[in-house]
Amino acid sequence: MDIQKIVITGGPCAGKSTALSWIQKAFTHMGYTVLFVSETATELISGGVAPWTCGCNRDYQLCQISMQIEKERIYTRAAHTMPADKILIVHDRGALDNKAYMTEAEFDGILEELHTNEVELRDGYGAVFHLVTAAKGAEEFYTLSNNAARTETAEQAAEMDDKIIAAWTGHPHFRVIDNSTDFEQKMHRLIAEISSFLGEPEPMEIERRFLIRYPDLELLERLPNCRRIEIIQTYLTCPDGHEEVRVRQRGEDGHYVYFKTIKRAVSGVKRVEIEERLTQEEYLTLLMEADMNYRPIRKNRYCLTYQNQYFEIDVYPFWKDQAIAEIEVQSEDAVITFPDFIEVIREVTGEERFQNKFLARID
Repeated sequence: MDIQKIVITGGPCAGKSTALSWIQKAFTHMGYTVLFVSETATELISGGVAPWTCGCNRDYQLCQISMQIEKERIYTRAAHTMPADKILIVHDRGALDNKAYMTEAEFDGILEELHTNEVELRDGYGAVFHLVTAAKGAEEFYTLSNNAARTETAEQAAEMDDKIIAAWTGHPHFRVIDNSTDFEQKMHRLIAEISSFLGEPEPMEIERRFLIRYPDLELLERLPNCRRIEIIQTYLTCPDGHEEVRVRQRGEDGHYVYFKTIKRAVSGVKRVEIEERLTQEEYLTLLMEADMNYRPIRKNRYCLTYQNQYFEIDVYPFWKDQAIAEIEVQSEDAVITFPDFIEVIREVTGEERFQNKFLARID
C-alpha cells in the first residue's frame, strides 16, 4: 500500500475549493483512492468556534491545531484499513497554516502544550502546494462571497499569503503556484506539480544548481521567508553503479526527520528520484551500510521563497567564500530570478565536482 499525504494551502481566495475538485478528478483517474481532510478553520468558525468567540486567539488556535492533528490521525488510520494500492490524503490546509495566525510566543506555547515540535508538524506531510491568493496578481477576482469564514480585505489577504508562505518555508517539497497564467492554467500547473511529486508517470526531477558567493547568513536568517535547516547526508553502498542511494537527517533545534533517497541520472538536469520517510531506528540501521569511500556531508540549508520560487542554498563548513543554490523547475528552459542579495558566479548543473557525492569523496 502506498499512502501519500499532501497539503493544499494558500492565501484567502486562492482557488483551493476548485483545486480540490480538480485533484479528485485527476488522481481518481490515475487509480488513486483520494481522501480529503477538510479545512478545520472553516469547520470551527462556521460552527461558532472562532478567535472572537473564544477567550483569546491562543485558546482558539489551540482548539484548531488539536482538532487538525486528531483529524489527520483518523484519516491515516482509516487509510491503512482500505483495500487500495494507492491512497492520496489531501489536507485542505495543514498544521503549519496556524502559525501564520499567531505570534511566535503563542505558537511556541502551543507546541509545548501539545508535546510536539515544528519540524514534526511541518515535515509530516510529503509535499505542500501553496496557491497564491487572487489578491496578488488577479485582484479583479478577489471576493469574500464564496466562503462565510473569510473576512480579509484584498490587502490583508496578500499579507496573509506572505505569512503562510513563510510558515511553510523549510519543508523539503514546497511549491508555490502563482497567478502568472489564467485560472484554468493555474489548476493544470497544480496537477502537474502534484503528479511530479507522486511520480506519475515517473518521479522526474529537474534541478538546476548555481555556484554563488558566500551569502550574508545574518541577512538570510532575518528574512521571514527564509529558514535554516540542518542536514547530515550519508551515502550507502550500492551495487548498481547507475544509482545513488543516501540517507538524510534533516531538521532544526534538536528535532529531526529522516529520509532515504534513490537517484538515477537521465540527463544533465533530469533525474529519477524516489524518496521514502524513515523512522529514527530505520535510519540508524541503514547507517551501518554507509559507503566508507565517502564521508557524511554536513551542511546548513537555507530554504528561501522569492517571487514564488523556492531556492535551497547549501552552506558547507569547508567553504568560506562560496555556496551552492539549487532550484527545482518544471521545464529545462524555465526562467529563474535570483534576489539581489545572492551573487551568482555561474551555473554548475551537471558538473560533478559540485555534486554532494563528489564533495563527500575521501581521496
